[in-house]
Amino acid sequence: MIHEESTVKAPGNISLYYQVWRPEGTPRATLVIVHGLGEHSGRYMNVVNHLVPKGYVVYALDHLGHGRSPGQRGYINSWADFREGLRALVQLAQSQEAGRPFFLMGHSMGGCIALDYVLHYPEGLTAVIASAPAIGQLTLSPMRTFLARVSAKIKPDMSMSSGLDTTAISRDTAVVQAYRSDPLVHDKGSPGAAVAFVDTAAWVMAHAADFQPPLLFLHGDADRLVRVEESQKFFAQVKQPDKKLIIYPGGYHESHNDLHKEQVLADVESWLEAHM
Repeated sequence: MIHEESTVKAPGNISLYYQVWRPEGTPRATLVIVHGLGEHSGRYMNVVNHLVPKGYVVYALDHLGHGRSPGQRGYINSWADFREGLRALVQLAQSQEAGRPFFLMGHSMGGCIALDYVLHYPEGLTAVIASAPAIGQLTLSPMRTFLARVSAKIKPDMSMSSGLDTTAISRDTAVVQAYRSDPLVHDKGSPGAAVAFVDTAAWVMAHAADFQPPLLFLHGDADRLVRVEESQKFFAQVKQPDKKLIIYPGGYHESHNDLHKEQVLADVESWLEAHM
C-alpha cells in the first residue's frame, strides 16, 4: 500500500489536507471518503485496509476546521465551506484517476455533506454510499436548536461543546477509547455551524426524490446519535431503482468501526464490485 499526503485548494484559497492510499498495482476504482463531525480522515483505516489491497485507491479529506486542515474547530461560514471543499477533492481525484469507476462514501455529518454534494453535483459518480447520514431531523432538542439560532445571529463563531456522547459511536470499547485519546478529534461546535447543519440536513431530506446515482445506505438500528428512521425515510423517497438499505441489528453509530465491522466491510465490497 502506498500512502500519500497533500493539500488541495478550496474556495477562498484555503489549503485543505487530504490523504491517498494506493494499491501497489494499477487501481481498479476510486473511492472518496467523507468523514463526520469532530473527527478526521485517518479514522477510516478499516475501510482503507480492506479495499486498497483489492485494487481501490482511496482519497479522504479533513474538512475545514477538522483534523490537519486549518480553520476554527467546529465553525464554518456556511455549509458551502464543506460542500465546496469536498468538490475540490473530488475534482482533483477525478482528474488523477480518470477512466475508472468513481465512488463516494460519507459517514454521519459526512453523509450529509456527501448527499448534499451529490444533489448539487451529481455528475461523474458511479455510485454513492451513505453510512448513518445525519439528515432530516437531527437529534437536537427544540430548545437547543432555538438557542443556536438566536446565538448564530449574535455570535455565530462562538466556540462551544458539541455534546457528543462518545459511548454511542461503537460497542467496541477500544474504538471509543481511541476516539477519546485521538489528538486530531475535537468536540467543538458553534451556533453558526449548528444552524447550517440543521438546515442542510432538512434540505437534503426534502430533496431525496431528486437523488440520481445508485445508492447504498448503511445504518445500525441501535444508533443513538443519528436516528435510523431518517435513513429509512430518505431511502423510501429515492426514485433511483438501483438502491439498497442495510440495517444492522444492535449496531451503533460507526458501522465500519463496530463489532460487526467485518460484515459491513464485506457488504460495502460486494456492493462496490456489483457497480464496477
